Amino acid sequence: MKRETDSSASEDLGADFAKALEQGWLPIREVARQTGVNAITLRAWERRYGLIVPHRTPKGHRLFNAEHVQRIQSILTWINRGMAVSKIKPLLDTAQPLAEPLEDDWQRQRHALVLAVTQLAERQVDELVNQAMALYPPWTVCEQLLLPLLAQLQVRWQGQFGAQLERVFLYSWLRSKFGSRIYHNNRQLRGAPLLLINHSDVGLEPQLWLTAWLASSADCPVEVFDAPIPPGELALAVERLNARGVVLYASNAINLSQLPKLLSAIDCPIVIAGPAASIHQARLSTGVSMIDVSWAEDPLSAHRELSRREII
Repeated sequence: MKRETDSSASEDLGADFAKALEQGWLPIREVARQTGVNAITLRAWERRYGLIVPHRTPKGHRLFNAEHVQRIQSILTWINRGMAVSKIKPLLDTAQPLAEPLEDDWQRQRHALVLAVTQLAERQVDELVNQAMALYPPWTVCEQLLLPLLAQLQVRWQGQFGAQLERVFLYSWLRSKFGSRIYHNNRQLRGAPLLLINHSDVGLEPQLWLTAWLASSADCPVEVFDAPIPPGELALAVERLNARGVVLYASNAINLSQLPKLLSAIDCPIVIAGPAASIHQARLSTGVSMIDVSWAEDPLSAHRELSRREII
C-alpha cells in the first residue's frame, strides 16, 4: 500500500471532494503520479512562488485540472532548460516562448557543489542538496544535478592529488544522506520492499543509492544491501523479505556463466544495473533470457525499467 500524499487524505474527504472528483478534478496524489512531481514539491511551488494555484474545497483539499497539469509540465520544461524555479512565474504568466535561458541554474548549483566537495564542507554540501530537493522533483535533481555532478567529479579526480579523499568524503555523505531518507520513508510505507544489492567489488556505490532513493521517492519500500551476498543466499533474502523485485548493481563485469545459477531460484523481476549492464547488454538480452532479467545502465534508466514493469 502506498503512503498517502495529502496530509488530510486519511480523513473523511466529504461530499464536496467526492463531487469535485466526479466533475474531473484531480487530487494532489494523482497529479503527482501523472507529472512525477511529488506533493511536497507541488506545495512548495504554490507557497513560495505561486506557480500553481489549485482549487480548494471547503475543507482545504487541493484539487487540480488539466490546465494545472499542463502548467506543471511547462514548469518542468523550464527547469530542465536550466531556469531557476524562482524565475519561472513571469515566464509562464507572459506566455514567453521556451527559448534557452541566458544562465543555467543547474550549472551554478553544480559548481557550488564541486567547490564544497573540494573543501570537504559537509554542511554546505547538505544545504545545497537540501535546497534542490525542496524545490525540484527527485528525478530532476538526479538528472540535472547529482548525476552530472558525479560525472564532472570523475573527470576532476583523474590523477588529481586528494582525489580519493574527496571521493570517500562525497560517497560517504551520499550514502548517509539517502540512506536516512530511505529509512524514514520505509517507516511510513507498507508492502513488499524492493531489494537492491551492491554486487560490485567496492562499497559506497553512489548510483546504487540514487537508484534506491528514486524508488523510495515513488513510495516504494526499499531494502539496500551495500555489499555482495553469497549466491546461495540471494534467493533466501528474496524469500525472507518477500521482495517485489531485485536490483543487482554491478560496476564491474559479471561472470555470466554463473548468472543463471545465481538468479534462477528468484521468483520476482530482476534488474541488473550499473556499468555491468552496458558491458554485457547484448548477452544479457539473449544469453540469460530464461530468467526474468532486464538491464539498466544508470539510476534514471533503472527507475524507468522498474516503473515499466510495475515494480514501483
